[in-house]
Amino acid sequence: MNDFPAEYSDEERRWLLRLAHASIRAAVRRRPIEMPEARLSPQMPEHLRQARGAFVTLHENGELRGCIGMMVAVKPLDETVREMARAAALEDPRFDAVRVDELDKLQIEISVLSPMFAIAPEDVVVGRHGLMVSYEGRRGILLPQVAPEWGWDRETFLAQTCRKAGLPMDQWRRGAKLEAFTAEVFGENEPGESLRG
Repeated sequence: MNDFPAEYSDEERRWLLRLAHASIRAAVRRRPIEMPEARLSPQMPEHLRQARGAFVTLHENGELRGCIGMMVAVKPLDETVREMARAAALEDPRFDAVRVDELDKLQIEISVLSPMFAIAPEDVVVGRHGLMVSYEGRRGILLPQVAPEWGWDRETFLAQTCRKAGLPMDQWRRGAKLEAFTAEVFGENEPGESLRG
């Protein structure tokens, strides 16, 4: 999904996706988390324990079912994924909590974020950069994959990020703080794919 080198191997990606599913299943069923593969063999690579921001996005039948993330790297990645998966399933204010009968229908995508950096509007690259626009206490964030999914050009992406913040759509031209980040985005091609095999 990205045009830059992957930081995480296929095995690590699959493990993180399985962790997200396990966290959601445990939370929805109100049971302790069950991870048959508690660690990658021979052991979890250290960079999965590095503090990173991440978003977990849930889809059901091709439709968004929840998305919650943490921009700031305050916890190890595996903990962040576990917590954001649970939150996406139960706490996204746009949706009702995921029900037990939906668990096998969920398709998960994870976005692992780089640190934030200041960026000029003309340097934003659609498909590579995610954006955060902030102004007078309001903040809007869109992930790198959003603009290509909607067919937006750079200026539309900037305007929509302002809109997400509840700001006028041209606020990026008028004093808003603009920051960018990159994300390594990976997910399932079909519901529960990472749980099989």
